[in-house]
Amino acid sequence: MYSFLEDAKREKMGHRKHHAPKHGSLSYLPRKRAKSILARIRYWPEIKADVPRLLGFVGYKAGMTYAMVIEDRKRSPNFGKEVLRPVTVLETPPLLICAIRAYTKTPYGLQTFAEAWMAEPPDDLERVFTLPEKFNTEENLKKIEENLAKVSKIRVIAITQPKQASVPKKKPDVAEIEIGGGTLQQRFEYAKGLLGKTVNPNEVFKEGQHVDVIGVTTGKGFQGPVKRWGVAILQHKGRKTKRGVATLGPWNPPHVMYTVPRAGQMGFHQRTEYNKRILKIGKDGKEVTPKGGFIRYGIIRGPYLLIEGTIPGPEKRPIKLRYPARPPKQVPEEPPQVTYLSLESPQGK
Repeated sequence: MYSFLEDAKREKMGHRKHHAPKHGSLSYLPRKRAKSILARIRYWPEIKADVPRLLGFVGYKAGMTYAMVIEDRKRSPNFGKEVLRPVTVLETPPLLICAIRAYTKTPYGLQTFAEAWMAEPPDDLERVFTLPEKFNTEENLKKIEENLAKVSKIRVIAITQPKQASVPKKKPDVAEIEIGGGTLQQRFEYAKGLLGKTVNPNEVFKEGQHVDVIGVTTGKGFQGPVKRWGVAILQHKGRKTKRGVATLGPWNPPHVMYTVPRAGQMGFHQRTEYNKRILKIGKDGKEVTPKGGFIRYGIIRGPYLLIEGTIPGPEKRPIKLRYPARPPKQVPEEPPQVTYLSLESPQGK
């Protein structure tokens, strides 16, 4: 006969009745370390615009705070009201456009056709790779222009300027950014005009726009299955192990299947978060720097972005921003109204 008293006794002894499968999607296997601390963008969306523009930017994650924002989504129950939103602050020093790269389409994918570098790249670029003594800039530009019929994509090679941010390094991060909108001829002329110049975030994005955030998550090293997959801790009288998985699977097939939660690398994986909204784009970092600066980052000295919500990675991590690959259908026309931004000390002082 079923006894509630017996059930209570079993609960007290540590027997869990609820179903507790492993956590974490198998879509992200293998969970190995990213190849580089700077994320790689494998897809650039097509945008409908008459004027060509850059489709991405690179910034450095400074930290988080919170803001009071007027809710402007009409279908929200809080429409028109003041709501609390978590906010991530990115420091975005101007990008220096060092080169133009043209691609042709082949049966095996995109292939580099030609690239034209600026005549005198900065000395810090030597920290990334060895530069040739002389660049044939005009000759390579002419080669691209004469063969535009063969070209399918125009991209620029941009470098960050960490010396203008509170990032303790001199070596710049190199990123390839596609140009979208307009005709191919317009894109080439636009890239030609940018060569050797700097670009600010307000020339690429606008307030209220949605962007995709691509970054490498915080590394946590080698972890066991309890922390890595969230499996249940076995009872204290269990055999051999407590923080291991209870079974490695059936006798057949006679090997450990990939679906079994095992110990291994946790964190430092490349991840993409879609449709993060830009709340504000500013030029003076003092407007958003809390008292005493951001923990493990410091003060923001130049241009910045306020992004709603969280983004992957720790402080100082380079973060790539991209035009949305699958933008939301309904986007408010006006930029969001930020009524209050918390600048209280993160350490509570």
